[in-house]
Amino acid sequence: MENKGTAAAEPSANMMRRVAIASCIGTTVEWYDFFIYATASALVFNKLFFPSFDPLVGSLVALATYAAGFFVRPIGGLLFGYLGDRYGRKSALVTTLLIVGIATFIIGLMPTYDNIGIAAPLILLFIRMLHGFGIGGEQGNAILIMCEHAPPKKRGFFGSWVQMGAPAGFILPLGIFAVLTSLLSPQAFLSWGWRIPFLLSVVLVGVGLYIRLSLTESPLFLEMRKRRADDAHPLLEILCKYPRFLILGCGSKFAESVAFTSFAVLVTAYATSRGVSRPVMTSASLVAIVLELVSMPLFGALSDRIGRKPVYIFGAAMVLLSAFPAFALIY
Repeated sequence: MENKGTAAAEPSANMMRRVAIASCIGTTVEWYDFFIYATASALVFNKLFFPSFDPLVGSLVALATYAAGFFVRPIGGLLFGYLGDRYGRKSALVTTLLIVGIATFIIGLMPTYDNIGIAAPLILLFIRMLHGFGIGGEQGNAILIMCEHAPPKKRGFFGSWVQMGAPAGFILPLGIFAVLTSLLSPQAFLSWGWRIPFLLSVVLVGVGLYIRLSLTESPLFLEMRKRRADDAHPLLEILCKYPRFLILGCGSKFAESVAFTSFAVLVTAYATSRGVSRPVMTSASLVAIVLELVSMPLFGALSDRIGRKPVYIFGAAMVLLSAFPAFALIY
């Protein structure tokens, strides 16, 4: 009887398409806000917020503020994961979008070090931590709402639509920065041009909110919440009953995040410090991200057929093999 009820509650193909597109677009908007900071850290923040340092050291300090967001991501993940379990994925996703979007818009209005001194980098650090806090809560809830809607045999494919939001969200700021650095003089870009992508985020957040508010909770989640309404400690249950899976999941995500950040942010900063022009690096990154965007649903579908583990191991091996040649090319 339970299986029949579950099967009857499975969403239609049309519903799945709507949820997949909505999840991808909503996540794209949020990652756009997140990656603007990463790109600006590699290109201009060393001059605007850390001008007293050597250019290379200033770039490293700017990237350190970017890294600070990763330290608070687990806190956001734990808090909004709990809120998502208790009150629904949708409300958690709307809240995280507002946190990240408002923080991004504020950066576009911020005075720099020349205007308010040491307060500028401190405010920037705080905003960056808000970014990390919001994205930490975004990631888990976005994947869950998608996979809970998806048929069991297609969760890899549909789950990849959420993951596509990351490269799609990176393409937008990279494209905007590529256009701005090509059209504006270095002085104009450093003076006011860098603010444009941050201020544009208010439009994208409005789009993202409209899409997020159109989402519905999955029948699977509603059934789960009804069955476990009296369970007040889901985190304790995970820690006590599934510690091995928790460690493996966190470790796998850690490895993937380090690899992505190294290629997307650190390589750009290192290359520009070695004299490679900014338009060249932003264009190269844009090509790589487009390839990632195309390959994600393909590997997601493949994981439905052969399993998640072999697909993950293949991806990790490719990253390892490409790391040394990538740095050698710009050394």
